[in-house]
Amino acid sequence: MKNDISVDVLIIGAGPSGCVAAAYLNGKGISTKVVEKNKFPRFVIGESLLPRCMEHFEETGLLDCLKAKNFEVKAGARFLKDGMVCNFDFSKKFTSGWDYTWQVPRADFDNTLAQEIIKMGVDVSFEEQVTEVNIDETGNSCTNVVNVEGKSYKINAKFIIDSSGFGRVLPRLLDLDKPSVIPKHSAIYTHIAETERPKGTEGTLITFDVVTDTCWLWVIPFSNGTTSIGFVGPSDFIESFKGNAAEKLTEMLKLSEYYYDRLKEKPFLFEPHIIKDYSKAVKSIFGKGFALTGNSAEFLDPVFSSGVTFATESGLLAAKLITKQLNNEKVDWEKEYEEYIMKGVDVFRTYVNEWYTGNLQKIFFHPIENPIIKSQICSVLAGYVWDEKNPFVKNHNRLVKTVAQYVEMERESLLN
Repeated sequence: MKNDISVDVLIIGAGPSGCVAAAYLNGKGISTKVVEKNKFPRFVIGESLLPRCMEHFEETGLLDCLKAKNFEVKAGARFLKDGMVCNFDFSKKFTSGWDYTWQVPRADFDNTLAQEIIKMGVDVSFEEQVTEVNIDETGNSCTNVVNVEGKSYKINAKFIIDSSGFGRVLPRLLDLDKPSVIPKHSAIYTHIAETERPKGTEGTLITFDVVTDTCWLWVIPFSNGTTSIGFVGPSDFIESFKGNAAEKLTEMLKLSEYYYDRLKEKPFLFEPHIIKDYSKAVKSIFGKGFALTGNSAEFLDPVFSSGVTFATESGLLAAKLITKQLNNEKVDWEKEYEEYIMKGVDVFRTYVNEWYTGNLQKIFFHPIENPIIKSQICSVLAGYVWDEKNPFVKNHNRLVKTVAQYVEMERESLLN
């Protein structure tokens, strides 16, 4: 049995959110313990980043170790539908900030971050699982942790950051889950080895190929020669394909006129995974003595690759507010954390919903391009969803619908 320990902050999960939070807290001299249930490196989905998260890595001293890995540069994103092409270039976005990010195999990416915070001096334990959390009225907590050998110990902490992602530790243990308003969608995905990719930019582009109005294929090439492929669509649509996961995905690839010939004979590097009804929501993303970050709090949809950016944004902000609180400064968690984070979530939620209603697709694939509108939408797709100088952030609830209506009228005028 391990000895019980006491720290200022317990972080559950050693993914990007947990590592960014730990790096910041460690830099401020705050004692931090990270508990991760898996052995690293480990596979996880969510392999496309957004430029906004580069700022978080830079601020916490994690950028250089990532640059050294030479991940595939992501300078924008391409959307395809019925022979139409919509390219977004992050260097042409409305909001100032990073013009690129990466496409990453998450096993390598996450392990790089975890090993870097260990070098910084953060105490990280792998293959240890949180089984019980008790938080008293002051916010102090006692957490029971079980290691791979089945032995348990307790961690006493002044604050807990739940960065457990799809593990959703605190939402499960503290009954924080609530139904998501996002329609039920599922994903099926795997990796393939591409020894002979198309030359030039074509072989490196991240692409979203819209094969039906509500189902799309992602293709994410990595710099190591591996490519991530996966379909996202309504759960009942994906379930309608017969057979096991490999047979389903093999049949679904026929839906892509653009990519089928490139992908059809590539063997799957692992049995395709299926995540059903993946959208998640919670009653609150904070409480006395804890904060939820990233996918532990909300997960919307993979269509705009927002997952890692929300994870690092919320992880860094939680760490900053905890630092203030431990220094006896007053923190309004509702205003400074929940309201702020949920503003960004609400913007992306609008874009996800309007993608599946078809309104956003009308704008993307309109033959007459408006460069101002495109630059403003590009900023959203780059993760700058807190910039209220951008009309497509400030007025997201109505502006996408309004522009889509105008585009539809213009399209009908062109046809007539």
